[in-house]
Amino acid sequence: MSKRLELIFENEIGANVTLSLDNPVYPANPVAISAAMDSIVAENAFVSSGGEIIAKKAARIVDRTVEEITI
Repeated sequence: MSKRLELIFENEIGANVTLSLDNPVYPANPVAISAAMDSIVAENAFVSSGGEIIAKKAARIVDRTVEEITI
């Protein structure tokens, strides 16, 4: 089982841009995540193929469990 924090932003053409971080602190701190996303937008920290990131949209923890099947 692995967890991943996904930060979802909107770029200049209106497309979603997702930044993923493996093994985040859990439980997540929504205030800290929101502040970090605000900083990413304000500082123009990343550029996507659709232009600059202009707004934050969502954040989520994705939990993935893999179960091997013996064949």
